[in-house]
Amino acid sequence: MGSNVHLLPDQTVEKKQKFISQIMTSKSPVRSCDDVDETALSFAEIKALCAGDPRIKERMDLDVEVSRLKLMKADHQSKQYRLEDQLLKYFPEEIEKHKGFIKGFESDLEVLAAHPHPEDGFAGMEIRGDLLTDKENAGAALLDACKEVKTSDPVQIGSYRGYAMSVEFSAWKQEYTLLLKGQMTHRATLGTDPRGNLTRIDNALAQMPQRLEAAKAQLDNLCQQQAAAKEEVGKPFLYEEELRSKNARLVELDTLLNIDGKGQGQAHTESAVAKSTRPSVLDHLKRPVPPRSTDKKPKQHEEVR
Repeated sequence: MGSNVHLLPDQTVEKKQKFISQIMTSKSPVRSCDDVDETALSFAEIKALCAGDPRIKERMDLDVEVSRLKLMKADHQSKQYRLEDQLLKYFPEEIEKHKGFIKGFESDLEVLAAHPHPEDGFAGMEIRGDLLTDKENAGAALLDACKEVKTSDPVQIGSYRGYAMSVEFSAWKQEYTLLLKGQMTHRATLGTDPRGNLTRIDNALAQMPQRLEAAKAQLDNLCQQQAAAKEEVGKPFLYEEELRSKNARLVELDTLLNIDGKGQGQAHTESAVAKSTRPSVLDHLKRPVPPRSTDKKPKQHEEVR
């Protein structure tokens, strides 16, 4: 009496393949289904591995290399797009902005030079319409003016050495900041000492030459970056030929090893045709049952299909 060996369904075999491939490629089972599908070993690959076919190792090595080169190419293209955007917008805007900073600091330095302190004296400060030439009085009037400021919006209170003077209050820091506005804005954090505040204000104005030099250095740096970007933009991917040749060989090996599944599909088709020629069990059950004969006949063994 014959017996048939029943294979596992194709889906179960495919799942087993995927688990095997996850172990071999160190990929986590939580990766996307598409990613797992790409690493699943085909029947042809398993057969080649079992037969010791050296082409399957070459194919696996090439697959890793091609994937690595494709990532490198994508990174290269991303950098090219970023360089194009920087040359189109970022560098022109930043360069013009820093040129404006330089002009602003140069203009403010001219204003500062035109309003110096007299020797052993005080240039004076205008607060709420009053010109105060004494340091003590000016410092005290400044603190009084600050007490009326309750918001972070700057409130203009007077002028000093050719600059409009306003105060803002930070509720979070609980401190006042004095803003001196020319072409640029110069800030000084105020304390509780009247004379000390005047010194802080002069120190903030004295920082202008350093700020001007910093703006010039940044402008020079931006121009160098722009020049370097112009040299790099448009450069081709250095490993394009290597990627092309390895990818072509990978496609060739896929065809030779039948990894695309065409042969497998053909086998499934032939199997389906063979099954269609077999008598259906359901059809057999649907047939009318013939009346039983009273005559006993010897049992006949049918071939098990």
